[in-house]
Amino acid sequence: MAAQPEFRQQPGDIKNIIEHKKQRNSLASVSEKLIPAILLIIASISILTTAGIVVTLLTETIAFFQQVSFGEFFTGKILKPLSQNPEFGILPLINGTIISSLIAIIIAGPIGIMTAVYLSEYASERVRKILKPLLEILAGIPTIVYGFFAFTFVTPILRELIPGMGATNILSPGLVMGVMIIPMIASLSEDALISVPNSMREGALAMGATKLETTFRVVIPAALSGIIASFVLGISRAIGETMIVTIASGSSKNFTFDVTQSMQTMTAYIVEVAGGDAPAGSTIYYSLYAVAMTLFIFTLLMNILARYVSRRFREEY
Repeated sequence: MAAQPEFRQQPGDIKNIIEHKKQRNSLASVSEKLIPAILLIIASISILTTAGIVVTLLTETIAFFQQVSFGEFFTGKILKPLSQNPEFGILPLINGTIISSLIAIIIAGPIGIMTAVYLSEYASERVRKILKPLLEILAGIPTIVYGFFAFTFVTPILRELIPGMGATNILSPGLVMGVMIIPMIASLSEDALISVPNSMREGALAMGATKLETTFRVVIPAALSGIIASFVLGISRAIGETMIVTIASGSSKNFTFDVTQSMQTMTAYIVEVAGGDAPAGSTIYYSLYAVAMTLFIFTLLMNILARYVSRRFREEY
């Protein structure tokens, strides 16, 4: 039997292997230190962007309040920025924003929660695969399309049904905004309902409860925190909506509770001033930032409320 050839590592080969391992360890050490720093920078972009927005808004808002009193701005019911004696009361804008958002949530709330209940508790897998994409399509429609839909389709129908309704009004965009936020409420509520353990459903059914009783007395109360959070986020989305109210609600700065009349929201006012000829450094120019800051605080408070509700009423399974 022939002898097997003997392979021996030369001293030079061992030295090369050691050097190679040192290089690999050095590169690994550098990457281990560098990658966390890169990830930190990437994660900080959103924080730095938010800080930049807040600083910009604060700077210009302070300049506005050096020309207009704080009390006049937040308690005034008249907004006439372009008149010879301009007044900058923000209450008409806050009123229009709240009314349009309430109309939206009155429409989207019941429809959204019932849609979520059907998808999570009653719909078959085949039906769910058909309805879910349709909801996602509804969520993906550009808001400017919703705005023209409200102005050219919904408003004429409402004017036939409600005598005295104006060509621009707050009811029409409120209804269409409700349709727009249905997918958000339905999707978040469905996630909350699906997260309820099946053992709770099975226990209720085993005790003689019907499917309907199990859904409304066991499943929905168990998922209440997620459902409430979806409602709050839906309202926040409606508060920040721009194009629908800009197109369909008009630019009348009326302080009224008549939903058939034209009103202006904070977002619509921002669009109006930003698209106009307000000279930089003028009071009306600074009012844009003051209104934007107020809107920012509104949406921030709504998001904080959503997080509080989610934590306060969260069920641990």
